[in-house]
This record gives sequence, structure tokens and C-alpha cells, in this order.
Amino acid sequence: MGNRKIIQLFVFFGFMAVFAACASDKEEPAQVSASGRSASDTLKWGQFNGEPVTKWNRDGRTMTLLTELRYTDPNGQVWVAPIGSVVDGASIPRYLWSIMGGPFEGKYRNASVLHDVAYGQKKRPWQDCDRMFYYAMRCSGVSAVEAKTMFYALYRFGHHWKFPIKRAKPVKFEGQLVARAEPIPRAIPVNPDQINEARDWIQSADPSLEQIEERASTEAW
Repeated sequence: MGNRKIIQLFVFFGFMAVFAACASDKEEPAQVSASGRSASDTLKWGQFNGEPVTKWNRDGRTMTLLTELRYTDPNGQVWVAPIGSVVDGASIPRYLWSIMGGPFEGKYRNASVLHDVAYGQKKRPWQDCDRMFYYAMRCSGVSAVEAKTMFYALYRFGHHWKFPIKRAKPVKFEGQLVARAEPIPRAIPVNPDQINEARDWIQSADPSLEQIEERASTEAW
């Protein structure tokens, strides 16, 4: 009888140990990938589908996309860079290249491809395209300071457009006719001092995107 009780206790405590281990596994936070970013972080900034494969064109400046790149932003909007898209990084102020490297290098590559295509199509407001660029950068692991600095620079110095209400020439987008965009003349060159000052402000204050937009808009006048 004594031996049977000992065996029963051993089995009972063994079962409790296994149960506790399972419970602790369920309570652990989302798994972290080798890059140090959790699955919840990835969903927070959206999700990519596909990887861009490109070939250099004969002009030595542009590349043609050989595969489709698709990105769903945190608001559920889908952004597509279709096969055959031609990109050159021109949608990003060249001064920023000295900060982040080339627009198609490292963590910036996917976001740069999508931003170039969106700026070339001009089918959505430029503000939405710049926000997509910020989210896509964060989704790819770009730091908040670098991504927000580029967001500021694009908002302040980017090549923007507008959708006129009167005499609008319609264009088909996602099965619907929308107004054709018209470029907004940009007379001001990129100001490196303003970008550097904004970067310092972003690093110390960690402003929201709305606050960055407000600062960039105020400086424009």
C-alpha cells in the first residue's frame, strides 16, 4: 500500500509539472523572429506579400520590376507594384540617400519600390502614399527616427499633386473613374538644415505623424 501511494503521488506531481509547463507556454508573448521583431509588431505595421525582383535597364538609372510586390497597410488598404513597373527612387529626395543609403538597399527596398510606383501612378492622394511609405518602412524594420525623418522630408519637399474638382479628366482606378491628378509646382529645393533639425526634434520628442505633418505644413508658408 505504501509503495502504491508513493507511485500515485509521483504520477500526480508529474502530471502537474507537465500542466504547468503547458500553461506557461500559452501565456508567453508572441514569438520573436530572428530579426527581433514579434508577429504582433509585423501586423501592427502591415504585411508584405512577395519580394521585388528587378533588372537594370539600359539607361543605367531605372529598374524594371520582374515580380509583383503587394503590401497591405495597417488600415487594410492594399498597395501593389505590378510586374513591369519602372522605378528609379526619384520619389524620395536625394538628400535622404546620404542618411539611409540608396533607396533600393537594405530595409528600405520594398517601401521604396511601392512609393515610387504610387507616386508614378498618382491615383491616390500623396498624403496617403507618404503614410504608406512610413508604415511599409516600419514593417521592414526601419527605426522610428529614420522612418519619421523620411516621412517629414517627403511631406515637406516631395513632388506632390492634387485632384481638381472643376474640369477634371477622369481616369480608371480599381474599376471606378476618378479625377486625374495634376502636379503641384514645387519651387523650393530640399533644405538639409530643416531635415537635420526635424530629425533632432523627432529623436527627442517622438512626435506623432500628425504632429510631423503640422510642422512640415507650417514651415511651408
